[in-house]
Amino acid sequence: MAFTFVAFSYILALIIDAFLIFFAIFNIIAFDELKTDYKNPIEQCQSLNPLVLPEYGLHLFFNLLFLFNGEWFSLVLNAPLIAYHVHRYLSRPVMSGVGIYDPTSIMNTDVLNKCQREGWIKLAFYLLSFFYYLYAMIYSLIST
Repeated sequence: MAFTFVAFSYILALIIDAFLIFFAIFNIIAFDELKTDYKNPIEQCQSLNPLVLPEYGLHLFFNLLFLFNGEWFSLVLNAPLIAYHVHRYLSRPVMSGVGIYDPTSIMNTDVLNKCQREGWIKLAFYLLSFFYYLYAMIYSLIST
């Protein structure tokens, strides 16, 4: 049993993925609050927008570790979500600050449903990824 850089990368990916799961749950709860008119859109977007870049950065960080390690399967699994994050950020509404959620259009039914569906899909992806990283970490620890 040897502790390698691959095992370290998967351990770090597990920890970061746990944070990403919490981000996804927070997004789902926030959009549910908007849907039920519990909070106003300006406050909600002010709390959601600062979390966008850290989420994207954390996801990109551990995928760079996979790239450096040559963990191609893990990288290919994450490539569609990375591409979606880049596309989503580049096609964001014009705003004065960072983020992708615009308070003026977030209450449109189609935009709100899209954002809520996006949160559920990300949550499912991060949960499945968590168990895959756990398996890969254990495999990398016992294989060498």
